[in-house]
Amino acid sequence: MSELIEQVEQQFDAVPTKEEPTRSLALVQADTARFELQQREAKLLAASKMTPAAFRGNVADVVVAMSIASRLQMEPLMIMQNMHEINGKFGFSAQFLIAAFNKTGRFSTIKYELNDEQTSCVAVTTELASGTEIRGPEITVAMAEAEGWASKRGSKWKTMHTHMLRYRAAAFLIRTTAPEITFGFYTTDELKDVNDAS
Repeated sequence: MSELIEQVEQQFDAVPTKEEPTRSLALVQADTARFELQQREAKLLAASKMTPAAFRGNVADVVVAMSIASRLQMEPLMIMQNMHEINGKFGFSAQFLIAAFNKTGRFSTIKYELNDEQTSCVAVTTELASGTEIRGPEITVAMAEAEGWASKRGSKWKTMHTHMLRYRAAAFLIRTTAPEITFGFYTTDELKDVNDAS
């Protein structure tokens, strides 16, 4: 009998009260107001001359950039200034990803270990909470050549290979250690290398 009473009480608890429809309506209204405010902000940014050309006049892409900015706790314009379209895909600049990683407060500033010949690089950081050193994969000039990154016309791998080693090593470290920063985006250098090498 007590079980039956308990079941009836649970069903009674599940019945919406008079206040619940009001509360639900208030939540819907709040979401609608937030969405409309976001749309107005996106339209202003899309119309601004300071907004990069890839986003100018494109409210939908501006809204996506605003969402990424919110998650990274950054200004939308900063996100848009550091995202670039390469053959139909957007990517972050390597410098931006490194800065975003360094400012999380969860890791030490990325350091780079290059060999004596300056033909390989490993990006290294420390998780501050645990003190654990984290080493990214080794990136080498031989890898850049084998993957076709260095063979394309105008490649920075030919003229600035030490910079490219650092950028690529950092991108690999960030993607494997804190993928929530990259949101699945590659760096613009990676997009150029992949598209031009394929």
